[in-house]
Amino acid sequence: MIKSMTGYGRGEASSPGKKFNVELKAVNHRFCEVVLRMPRSLSLFEDRIKKLIQSRIARGRVDGFLSQEECGEKTVAVKVDKALAAAYYRAVKDLQESLDIAGSIKIKYLTDLPGVLVVEEPAEDLEKLWPAILEAVEAALANLILMREAEGEQLATDLRQRIEKLALLNDQIRARSPLVVEEYREKLRARLNDFIKDGSLDPERLAAEAAVFADRSNITEETVRLDSHLKQANACLKENQPVGRKLDFLVQEMNREINTIGSKANDLEISRLVVEVKSEIEKIREQIQNLE
Repeated sequence: MIKSMTGYGRGEASSPGKKFNVELKAVNHRFCEVVLRMPRSLSLFEDRIKKLIQSRIARGRVDGFLSQEECGEKTVAVKVDKALAAAYYRAVKDLQESLDIAGSIKIKYLTDLPGVLVVEEPAEDLEKLWPAILEAVEAALANLILMREAEGEQLATDLRQRIEKLALLNDQIRARSPLVVEEYREKLRARLNDFIKDGSLDPERLAAEAAVFADRSNITEETVRLDSHLKQANACLKENQPVGRKLDFLVQEMNREINTIGSKANDLEISRLVVEVKSEIEKIREQIQNLE
């Protein structure tokens, strides 16, 4: 299925005590680039997440956001540094006596001093968090791909219509081409007769001149190749793989053929058709810049 390079996906999952949210935003890019933002404590999972996304996305820049929320009761421990508290007490007591300051030293004063009370969180086995993180990433990635496929199908529908229009224009150019030679023959006959007093025109000379013009303005090969490129483009739209680069190449080849047709066909009607074809090719080129 044809995919767009733009899209958005969100996923979430939970593990005991934690909830993970993942957001993925994709935009156009020549290659596959993944940029992740996540808590520093989870940075060991960055490479795994990048590889997972790159295994599903061929082209586009993907910005990923991983966040975690604490849920449920959190187990913490408070440790008292008794040696530090005793050192503080002795220092304060010594200062009190030196300055002859009366009064008792309150316990709250000691506990407020830096380092006396230390809050410790139990060591966490981060690997146990990976299944939930993976679930959230998979869900976000699935939603992102669904959106890219939906937008890709819309682009493919538009491209099929434009390719069909190009094929019709190419048929008109092909049908017009033989008439151009015949019209040139008649114009040449009239022009030569103007310069001939007795009205006798050498048929061989006329045929030779017409043959030279026909050879110089022959666009059969170009119209056949253009038709081939259009058929290949249509076939690409049926493929179940990234085709953006291939279509981009085909558009370049289409441009090459129509430019040659425009330069060789010495005819006002064909020139008008060439302008129409170029306009449609440019619209196709713009559209395929959004395809994976």
